Amino acid sequence: QVQLVESGGGLVQPGGSLRLSCAASGSIFSFNAMGWYRQAPGKQRELVATFTLGVSTNYADFVKGRFTISRETAKNTVYLQMNSLKAEDTAVYYCNARRSQTAYWGQGTQVTVSP
Repeated sequence: QVQLVESGGGLVQPGGSLRLSCAASGSIFSFNAMGWYRQAPGKQRELVATFTLGVSTNYADFVKGRFTISRETAKNTVYLQMNSLKAEDTAVYYCNARRSQTAYWGQGTQVTVSP
């Protein structure tokens, strides 16, 4: 059973920063890809950034230049560094991992950007 545990969400002022963490229960090399999605109230879940292990990263246009996805293989952890946060970044952020045709999700962590 794959478990993904997110942490690092919270309340931050506009222009501030947060770092989200996603700890996997096994080696992140066992996944074809890992990444972050978000879902704001009343909206569909959307891709934020993905990390295709050994290949490339992919970012949504609305976070390019502000967010950075990275990994720490020794800790089986993927991070999302979020800078220059805006009110519209407010959402529940979910970690996602994919192995073959199966997708796994974390429980989500709330990020609120407000004065």
